[in-house]
Amino acid sequence: MSQSKTAGPVPEDKATEEEQPRSPREIRLVMVGLVVTMLLAMLDNLIVGTAMPTIVHDLGGAEHLSWVVTAYTLATAASTPIWGKLGDLYGRKGTFLTSIVIFLVGSALSGLSQNMNELIGFRAVQGLGAGGLMVGVMSIMGALVPPRERGKYQGMFAAVMALATIGGPLAGGFLTDHLSWHWIFYINLPLGVIALAVVTVTLKLPKIRSTARIDYAGAILLTVGITSLVLLTTWGGQQYAWGSKEILGLGALAVASLIAFCYVEQRVEEPMLPLSLFKNLNFTMVSIIGFIVGFVMFGSTVFLPLFQQTVQGASATNSGLLLMPMMLGMLVISLVVGQVVTKTGKYRIFPIVGTIVMTVGMYLLSTMGVGTSSFTSACWMVVLGAGMGFLMQITMLLAQNSAELKDMGVASSTATLFRTIGGSFGVALFGALFNNRVTDTMKEMLAGKPLPPGGMKDPSQMSLTELRQQPEYLQDAYNHAVSNGTHTVFLLGAGVAIIALAAAVFIRQVPLRGSGPAEKPAEASLEAAAL
Repeated sequence: MSQSKTAGPVPEDKATEEEQPRSPREIRLVMVGLVVTMLLAMLDNLIVGTAMPTIVHDLGGAEHLSWVVTAYTLATAASTPIWGKLGDLYGRKGTFLTSIVIFLVGSALSGLSQNMNELIGFRAVQGLGAGGLMVGVMSIMGALVPPRERGKYQGMFAAVMALATIGGPLAGGFLTDHLSWHWIFYINLPLGVIALAVVTVTLKLPKIRSTARIDYAGAILLTVGITSLVLLTTWGGQQYAWGSKEILGLGALAVASLIAFCYVEQRVEEPMLPLSLFKNLNFTMVSIIGFIVGFVMFGSTVFLPLFQQTVQGASATNSGLLLMPMMLGMLVISLVVGQVVTKTGKYRIFPIVGTIVMTVGMYLLSTMGVGTSSFTSACWMVVLGAGMGFLMQITMLLAQNSAELKDMGVASSTATLFRTIGGSFGVALFGALFNNRVTDTMKEMLAGKPLPPGGMKDPSQMSLTELRQQPEYLQDAYNHAVSNGTHTVFLLGAGVAIIALAAAVFIRQVPLRGSGPAEKPAEASLEAAAL
C-alpha cells in the first residue's frame, strides 16, 4: 500500500481555505446563500409528498408512484460522499455551485414532465444535485468558521430544519391547490438563483488544483453499496417480502460491494473515503450517534402525524404543524448548545445529555394510547425534540473537528450519509413492526365481529374521511391498532437510542479548532482523540 505525500489538493496560494481569517460581515453575507440552499435541500420531499395524489391524477402511472421519491432519495444518498470528496480535491465553491445548478436543472425539468417516467428520471437528476447541497453548506461552514465559533450560526440551520418540516407540507398544499403541481418544482428556481448569486459574489475561497487521480473504483463500489442499502430498506416488507430473493440479493450485493470498497480504499493514493478517519474515536462515535439520530428522527416524523391524525383526530391538512412541538424543542436547545460551545469550548456533556433525553422522549411517546390528550403528546414531543437539539449540530461539529482540514468535505458528507442511511433503516424497520402490530391487533379486536357489507377494506388504505364513515367498532379497532403500533415503534426507538448513549460516553473532550492561542495544533488534537 503506497500513498503519495504530494498528491492531493494544492491551493494556488500559501493560505488554505480554512486558514484565511474571515470578517463577521463576510460570514453573514455568505450565510444568506447557505441558508437558502439548505432550505432547498430540506423542503423538496416535504413539498412533493403533499402533491403526489394530484401528480398521479394528471400523469397517470400510479404503479410507479413510489419511484418519484425513491429516485430522488437514491441519487441523493449515492452522490453525497462523491460531492464531499470532489470539494476537497477541486475546491468547495466550484463544486457547491455546480450542485446547485444541477439541482435547479432537475427541478425545471421535473416541472415540465409530461409523464411519470420523465418525472422519475428528472427527479433523479434533481437528487444528484441535492446530494451536494447539504454537504456543500456544511463543508463551506467548516472552511469559513472554526468549530469553536460555529455555535453562533448553528441555530440558523436548526431554524431552517424546523421551517422546512412545518412549512413544507403547507407550501406543497398551497402551491398545488392555487397554482398547479408543477410549481412545487418551479418554486426552487428563484430560491436557487438567489443562492447562486449570493454565494458567487460573497464567497471568497482560493482556487484549488489537484494532482491526485479520482478514485473511480471506490466511487462505483460505494455507490453500488449505498444504492443496495437504500433499495433494501425501501422495498423490504413493502414491494418484496424480507425473505425474498430480491431483498436477500440486495443485502448480499451491499455487503460484497462495501467489503470490496474497504479493500480498494486502503490501496489508492487519494481514497474516496479515507478509512483512517475511523481511527479517530470521536469521529467513529459521532458517526454511530448520527446514524441513530437519523433512525429515530425520520421514524418519528413518519409515525407521529399518523397517530395524531388517526387516534387523536387531528387535521391532515396542516400535518406539518403537528410536528411543531418537536421542532420547537429542537430549535431552542440547539440555539442554547451553540452559544455554550462558543463561549466555553466544552461539548462532551451534550452528546451524553442529548442521548439520555432522546431515549426518555422515545419512551414517553411509547406510553401514548387512545386516551392520550394532544397536550400530553405535545409535551413528550418537546422532550424528544430537545434530545435531538442536543445532537443534531454537535455531531456535525465533532465530525468536522475530528478530521484534518483537507478532509472537511469528506467528514461532512460521511456524517450526512450516516444520518441518511440511519433514516432509511429507521423508516423500514419501524414500518415493518408497525404494520405487523396493526394487523395483529385488528385480528384480535375484530374476531367474531360482523364485517361491513361488501367486506372490509384495509383501514390503512382509507382516507380519514372514509374511516370516519365506517362502523364505530371498526374505527375503535383501528385506533387501538395504530396506538399499539406506535407503542411498539417508539419503544424500539428508545432501545436503539440507548446504543447512542453508549457511544456518547466514549467521546473525548478534544480542543476545538479556533479555541485560541493555547489550543493544540489540529494534528495534535486528532492524535489525542485517536484510538
